[in-house]
Amino acid sequence: MERPTNPRDAAAQTATTPPRITPPTIDEVLDVLGTVIDPELGADIVTLGMVPGVQVSPEGLVTVGVKLTIGGCPLRAEIKKEVETRVARHPGVTKVTIEWGEMNAEERSAVMTKARWNARQNAPDTQIPSGCRVLAIASGKGGVGKSSVTVNLAAALAAAGHTVGVLDADIWGFSVPRLLGITDRMEAERVEGSDRPKIIPNERRVGDGLLKVVSTGFLVEEDTALMWRGLMLTKAVEQFLRDVHWGDLDYLLIDMPPGTGDVQMGLARMLPSTDLIIVTTPALAAQKVAQRAADMAKRSFLAVVGVIENMSSFTCDLGTEYSLFGSGGGAALAAAIDAPLIGQVPLEPAVGAGGDAGQPVAIEGTGPAAEVFRAMAKHIITEIAPPTAPDQIDMAGCSARMLESVAAAFEAQT
Repeated sequence: MERPTNPRDAAAQTATTPPRITPPTIDEVLDVLGTVIDPELGADIVTLGMVPGVQVSPEGLVTVGVKLTIGGCPLRAEIKKEVETRVARHPGVTKVTIEWGEMNAEERSAVMTKARWNARQNAPDTQIPSGCRVLAIASGKGGVGKSSVTVNLAAALAAAGHTVGVLDADIWGFSVPRLLGITDRMEAERVEGSDRPKIIPNERRVGDGLLKVVSTGFLVEEDTALMWRGLMLTKAVEQFLRDVHWGDLDYLLIDMPPGTGDVQMGLARMLPSTDLIIVTTPALAAQKVAQRAADMAKRSFLAVVGVIENMSSFTCDLGTEYSLFGSGGGAALAAAIDAPLIGQVPLEPAVGAGGDAGQPVAIEGTGPAAEVFRAMAKHIITEIAPPTAPDQIDMAGCSARMLESVAAAFEAQT
């Protein structure tokens, strides 16, 4: 015969048995996963699209799908620990299981696009004034005369009465100090409003304007080899942007290293308002390589505002013109990336001689090359990147237009 249930016993059992805790919802798990940051990409794994799905059983078993950019990702263990630790904190979770996957090429591209977008939106503070127009002079390869173009454009802009910063971001192959004839060491001193000393740029007067120049060439001897890895190069450029007292600037011209590596990506992250001018030679082979720099700009949401063809042609004393390095490369590149061809700089001994002497031909030189540099500077001032005083910036309008165009580019790539 079954013993009758004692109401007192039933009440006592109910009092000693803890109530069952409801497992988390999928949205709650995704909220928690939104705090797990991929340390390499600098954004959370949900925003980056690395979590294709989450399952939660009635018993509290949580299964999280995680797709890595590559199967052998060295950060896998760190991501695993973060996911398991954070999700398991919910009292309704009994176990956390991760189902690993690997992204295909299209998914990888989308993740990198989102990571670059997030980096752009969270750009760190720098010493570059808000009204300064930043122009990065880039190329796909070395040997196209990028540094020569940079210093001559900077000199021509300064000669037009502007204050122009020149940042020599080609850390390994610095040449700006010699090209501008500046040999002084950079010094650091305390400035008003700063809690620590700031690096002071070297200066050179050009007509009514001023050049402010920063380069690793002012820190080491000219023949010293800098044997630095990519991370150190990026940190050096970051220091030039954060720890240099640039002061007032109308323009900042950045002499970029060749290629599309760490320094380029670092600058795109720190100065998202940068515009690119790409330098190429007339050879079609050089044009194809330079197109990679344009692709890097597109992927980093930077605008390419123009193309310069350097060493365009050579004219002998008898007036005969020779296309020593081919022809058509600049126009072909401009058409391929839908950017204007700002100018074609002829091949002249005066350009090289001026660089060796530290006297850019654009300052007081004569001849076709000097005239082209001055014309390009005028075109930049009037059409490509007009200088804007900080108190004249329409922030609402400018921000709206910038965000609208960048958002459209972002949506097009994703």
